[in-house]
Amino acid sequence: MEVLKIDGLTKQFGGLTAVSNVTFSIPQGKIYGLIGPNGAGKTTVYNLITGIYQPTKGTIELEGNSVVGHSCHEIVQKGVARTFQNLRLFRKLTALDNIIIARQYETNYSLWDAAFRTNKFKESEEHLKKSSRDLLQLVGLEKYIYTTAENLPYGHQRRLEIARALALNPKLLLLDEPAAGMNPDESITLMDFIQDILHKFDVTILLIEHHMEVVMGICDHIIVLNFGKEIAQGSPEEVQNNREVISAYLGEVDENAIDY
Repeated sequence: MEVLKIDGLTKQFGGLTAVSNVTFSIPQGKIYGLIGPNGAGKTTVYNLITGIYQPTKGTIELEGNSVVGHSCHEIVQKGVARTFQNLRLFRKLTALDNIIIARQYETNYSLWDAAFRTNKFKESEEHLKKSSRDLLQLVGLEKYIYTTAENLPYGHQRRLEIARALALNPKLLLLDEPAAGMNPDESITLMDFIQDILHKFDVTILLIEHHMEVVMGICDHIIVLNFGKEIAQGSPEEVQNNREVISAYLGEVDENAIDY
């Protein structure tokens, strides 16, 4: 089953075409990479999928249903969650509170229940805390439940941001440069983590990343953009040996394939 299907996606800002006629689909349970040089249109594609922008042309379907014209929060409710290149955690709050905020959709009490702290309110809050603690344990942050986000090591902050997105119970998870700022060892740990959550949470992943060792190491399929246009699609091996991709990254075509 195709979780995400994009067909002829185009976005124009006045006379500038940021994304032009991009087409791809992602089957359930796979990790797809979306790569390209800076300014290629990758983040614009994410903003179109999540409803921040509306396409000039083209279609976006989630499990066969169009999400074009829907608001950001409606698309989240339909099963799309994302992270950002720059961390957007509640830095002064604990790891647990960051997850609890994301899981507020689980609560079922009224304002009256909250004001008078009824049994329904107390039971719902206890369930919320337990499910949030369980999630932090699943992503390996059980030792940091009560640590404020700003005091977590950088790699754990990235992990917490991904966990907060997973708290929304997504069908499709969009990761925007999760390895940004990481050293090689942290990147390897991240690769293992992403592959682990793919199976633990039964989620499909679309990944933007400039660290080619991460992209080539975990992606089943890669889409390459350059100046808003799709220039290649295929397996990691096919993409890294594609002459047009090599030219886009290096500005020239070498007769020999690049070893990323």
